[in-house]
Amino acid sequence: MSFAHTCGVHDAAREAACLRLARLIEERGIQRVRLGWCDAHGLLRGKTLMPHAAIRALRDGVGMVGTLMLKDTADKTAWKVFEPGGTDDLPGFAGAANLMVLPDPESFVELPWAPGTGWLRCQPWHADGTPVALDSRRVLQTALAALARHGLGYKTGLEVEFHIYRLTDPTPQLDPERAAWPGEPPAVQMVHPGYQLQGEALIDLADEPLRIVERTALGLGLPLQSLEIELGPSQVEAVFDATDALTAADQMVLLRNGVKQALRRAGYHATFMCRPPFPNIMSSGWHLHQSVIDLASGRNVFQRDTPAPGTTPRDALHTLSDTGAHWLAGLLEHARALTPLCTPTVNGFGRFRPNALAPQAILWGRDNRGAMLRVVGSAGDAATRIENRLGEPAANPYLCMAGQIHAGLDGLQRRLAAPPGTEAPYAEGSERIPNNLGDALAALRSDTVLTHALGPAVVNHFCRIKQQELDRHTAAEDKTDFERREYFARY
Repeated sequence: MSFAHTCGVHDAAREAACLRLARLIEERGIQRVRLGWCDAHGLLRGKTLMPHAAIRALRDGVGMVGTLMLKDTADKTAWKVFEPGGTDDLPGFAGAANLMVLPDPESFVELPWAPGTGWLRCQPWHADGTPVALDSRRVLQTALAALARHGLGYKTGLEVEFHIYRLTDPTPQLDPERAAWPGEPPAVQMVHPGYQLQGEALIDLADEPLRIVERTALGLGLPLQSLEIELGPSQVEAVFDATDALTAADQMVLLRNGVKQALRRAGYHATFMCRPPFPNIMSSGWHLHQSVIDLASGRNVFQRDTPAPGTTPRDALHTLSDTGAHWLAGLLEHARALTPLCTPTVNGFGRFRPNALAPQAILWGRDNRGAMLRVVGSAGDAATRIENRLGEPAANPYLCMAGQIHAGLDGLQRRLAAPPGTEAPYAEGSERIPNNLGDALAALRSDTVLTHALGPAVVNHFCRIKQQELDRHTAAEDKTDFERREYFARY
């Protein structure tokens, strides 16, 4: 019996997909296949297999070091895996024991920047064939299953800001005499001067790297809608068509990984770090547009046909259905606990500033980009949605979306009511978003509803890894250098 059979995922349809892929690999002359899986931070880890080994791995899996799931942002293991009792809260991880990763044959894509190279998405399993509950992709799958039990699905579109720089000197990163853990980032210069939002001339100035982003995204099969110049120096934005949540999260992972690799080969550096370590930069956000659909009909259940009687645009029920208003209230109710899932780095909290198109307080507003939650649409509009502006582009998309689903579902189940929307998102007197990672992690730990929904083991795993990162930042004498080394090249 194959490992895929032991895991309970292999059937006739999957066997047919494996056979189709084997033929495709031969027909396309694929020389190597990268197997990739996500760590706790939403970053890809991987192995490169020769074609025959990759085809075998479709059924038998391939081993991975279990500690890859226990690393903080500097790749330091957050558990004492070689000490007795060091992994009592993590069964199956003692001694850096092997896990197995199993590829999805339907996920195969040829990497447009690496000729002759294919890629397969994998998920980790324990050696006995049981799923690894800490796998962030599985956390999202579990959240979607909970939503599906109500006959509902989650739809979202990616809207991602990031920075592109031209490499001027890779020496700091690649000089063996300067190697460190984590090491120095490369030296760079800007690709456009910024401060001219969506400036046509700046688009032309950054044309070469933007074309690489375009070719990479489309070559990976991502539904790219637009590329834009953002306000900050060397800052850009990519917008994608809306799709189901799991597909969108997979696309976010592929986008970040592919754009960084393809641009690097052409002499550029892309970073999804929220605030690159330079003066006069603009923070990058990840604005998560979301709606909930009826699985049977595909109808957007946030849509309201006509405003509720007696309401004004400041009332949630003026724009959103009852379901949408409850969902909005759930996101507000759990906003503090959602913060570290949406903004998981020390660096990202520098974004929460007044009048910076980033939120400061736990508020919603109708088409208001200063509010944490922006309600977009109108009565009768099938595209009615909620935009959560809490996130940074370095967030793990699986955990971020899973948190949104559980928070919204809690609002729906408890029929929570949203307060009036704001017209002054930066005014004093409103409850604030946590302004540092420590307070955000404490809020997540103390939220019993989200902890139960995500799973206590998942929350403990995430918080312990992030706490180790936070402790190292606290101990660092040079905070700016810490963030340069920790995030600028790795994210």
